Amino acid sequence: MFQVTALRRDDFEELFALDDEALARRGAKRCIADRRPGYPCRVSLQDAEPGERLILVPFDHQPAHSPYRASGPIFVGEAAQTARLPPDTIPDLLRTRLLSVRAYDADHLMTDAEAIDGRTLDDVLNRMLDDRRVSYVHVHFAGPGCYACRVGRAGD
Repeated sequence: MFQVTALRRDDFEELFALDDEALARRGAKRCIADRRPGYPCRVSLQDAEPGERLILVPFDHQPAHSPYRASGPIFVGEAAQTARLPPDTIPDLLRTRLLSVRAYDADHLMTDAEAIDGRTLDDVLNRMLDDRRVSYVHVHFAGPGCYACRVGRAGD
């Protein structure tokens, strides 16, 4: 069994009170969704509806001391609540996109990677997490390369 984990709203709360100038000093930008899909929120794990306000912010999705250390842009909806999904549940925004799925060991070194159609994500996650060397998996949107979410074994 696997567990998809969203980012926590609390980690971005201070950004919502900042004006555009203060956001820019942090490398962030407020935006309004003008289409769906197109603005995948990493907190709610849902595509924003047109008219929804979001913040586009740089995020260290792989902060570990490793050759794979990485960051990139993510959208966070101003009204988003942290998604809490049951085990073995894939959010719709992952099923409808081309994904890059990357498995990491306890030393944060990549052990496996695959570009897939999101409709096959369940099978790929189960296969990767069956490998006991794998500690966790990161899912990215393959087109833009942006981090989507972390996946681990349910109960870990």
